[in-house]
Amino acid sequence: MGVLEGKVCLITGGAGGLGLTTAKLFIENGAKVIIADINEEKGKAEVEKIKEAGGTADFVLADVTTGKSAEKMVNFVADTYGQLDIAVNSAARIKDNRPIAEMDIVEFDDIIETNLKGVALSMKYELRQMMIQGKGGKIINISAVSGLRAQSNMPAHMAAKHAIVGLTKSAAMDYSPFGIHINAVAPGAINTPELEKALEGFNFRNKEFSDQLSMMKRFAEPIEVA
Repeated sequence: MGVLEGKVCLITGGAGGLGLTTAKLFIENGAKVIIADINEEKGKAEVEKIKEAGGTADFVLADVTTGKSAEKMVNFVADTYGQLDIAVNSAARIKDNRPIAEMDIVEFDDIIETNLKGVALSMKYELRQMMIQGKGGKIINISAVSGLRAQSNMPAHMAAKHAIVGLTKSAAMDYSPFGIHINAVAPGAINTPELEKALEGFNFRNKEFSDQLSMMKRFAEPIEVA
C-alpha cells in the first residue's frame, strides 16, 4: 500500500514537466490523480498512458488565470471523486529574459497572470472545497529559487515566484487552524522541455548555465523535486 493510498490529488500544469512527473509519482504511491492543464491534447494522452499502466487518473481542461475555469476545475474533482485531499499548483509560463526597463508589458502581464494569479485562483477554490469537507488537506505551491534570491533579467518571473512565497505564508496562517497544510517548494533549474525552450531564448548552452546556477554543476531532475 502506497503512502498516498486513497488520496485524491489535483495537479495543475500536470500535462508535462514537473507536474507530470509528480502526477506519476503520486500514482505510484496509491493516489488518484487529476491532471489539469491548458494543453488538452497532451493532458488526455498522458492520462490514457497512466490508465493503461494501471493507474487512476483523469484530465480536466483548465486555464487557471480565470476564476470560472479554476472553479470548474475543482468542481470536476469534487463531482468525480467526492473529495480533494492534495493539490499541487505547478502551472507556469516560461521565464522572461530582459531587464525591467526593457520589459514587454504583455509578456510581463502573461507571466504574472499564470504564475501568480493562477496559483491564487487555484488555491481559492481548492481551499473552499477542503473547508467544505472539514478534514484538512495539503496544498503545495511551486515557487522557485528565484522566489528566494535575486537573479537578473527576469523581473516578471522573480516577482511572481517571490509573491508565491508570500501568498503561501499568508494562506498557511489563515488555514492551518483547520488542518490544511500549505507549503511552497522552491527548486532551482529543473531539466524539463520548458527549461530547454528558456535556454534557447537566453542563448545559453545547457552545461554553461548549470555550472553558473547549481553547486551540483547540473540541473535537477523532475523526479528529485517530485
